[in-house]
Amino acid sequence: MKKKILYMVLVGIMSLSLSACQTKTETLTKETEIAEQKITLNVRNPKVEISTQFEQMVIAYEEGNPNVDIQIHTVGGAADDLADLKAQIAAGTGPDIFTNSGYEYAKLWSKYLEDLTDQPWIEHAYEDALLPMEIDGKIYGMPINLEGYGFIYNKDLFNKAGIETLPKTLTELIEVSEKLQKASITPFATGYYEEWKLGVHLLNIAFAQQEDPSTFIEGLNDGTEKIDSNQKFKDIIKLLDVTIKYGNDNPLTTDYNMEVNSFATGKAAMIQQGNWIQPMIDQISPNMNIGFLPIPINDEPMNDALMVSVPNYWVVNKQTTPEKKKEAKKFLNWMVSSEQGQTFMTEQFKFIPAFENIEANNLGPLSNETIRYYKEGKTLYSNWFNFPVGVREEFGFAMQLYVGKQLNRDQLLQEFQKSWENASSK
Repeated sequence: MKKKILYMVLVGIMSLSLSACQTKTETLTKETEIAEQKITLNVRNPKVEISTQFEQMVIAYEEGNPNVDIQIHTVGGAADDLADLKAQIAAGTGPDIFTNSGYEYAKLWSKYLEDLTDQPWIEHAYEDALLPMEIDGKIYGMPINLEGYGFIYNKDLFNKAGIETLPKTLTELIEVSEKLQKASITPFATGYYEEWKLGVHLLNIAFAQQEDPSTFIEGLNDGTEKIDSNQKFKDIIKLLDVTIKYGNDNPLTTDYNMEVNSFATGKAAMIQQGNWIQPMIDQISPNMNIGFLPIPINDEPMNDALMVSVPNYWVVNKQTTPEKKKEAKKFLNWMVSSEQGQTFMTEQFKFIPAFENIEANNLGPLSNETIRYYKEGKTLYSNWFNFPVGVREEFGFAMQLYVGKQLNRDQLLQEFQKSWENASSK
């Protein structure tokens, strides 16, 4: 009898052991299957201002999608992000998701752009926000956000200098700069180490203030218009002179982070930047009392307008695998369609959504003022998307030479014209 009981106990133990082994084996099998099925997506993030927040968003996505591993490569700021992308593509290790600014650059990179026309977010995007990425009736990019830029100013420093009326003309801007200097306040934080602040953002205003920017650009392409004889470009150089005269020392060795830090810590009263630096300011000086000023290049009424546009678009690499393309589209759609993704976009990134179905609250003073100018119709549009490929970089390099006193005003205007002619003839 005892032998029978002992036998039954042993059988029971063995059964439990086998069951445990089977469960463990099944678990290991499932984990192995997940590991084997796991897809790695390489994402190229061009927004250094939200690098930490972007990583947090990716972690949240991966928790709900354990079969996906997202590797982030953040570029921008002081880095030449376009050269970096070209190098990756040339090496055959291009990212699965990257960005494109549209129009001429969409055409240039068309063989790497996956058709996104059938994606769910299309119906919610503002119609004009999609135009730069539309080729032959198809959409190849998802707008990152809407951005506005101008002069950001420190309201407390303006009050300290006794400035009650905000400048809307170049003459008034000079007067304000004089008042700030008399109050021992540096008027401008000038970081011209990166060429894009000069050749893209600043010079764009000369294009935007043309009577018809598109017609003017067409005229440059066919030779009926000239940059070196156009008054708006002469005006831009006058404004550049003002920022140099009333700015910090050594602007050519002051980079993006140094410039923003100088402004955010109250060492300068104004900075030429956009609402995208709100997260950086919030980290350095939470609740900083700031606002936006349009950039005046002369004394004309057109100066009272902010530059507002979609700066960039998320695109999916057409050359990657079908499995990766499927997951890349799923991730992009999650960013703008899920409650979690939308929360990161508006509350963490402080983005102004380019989609009508996303509510935007508590974006910060810079985004709030961008939206106000947009609703009031007091906006100018970015035109660098229509520049010949490569010309905006040459614009920036030439302006850096001018800042370094290696070119005079006439030579700078001639360099602008020469760069356009060479680029448009290719």
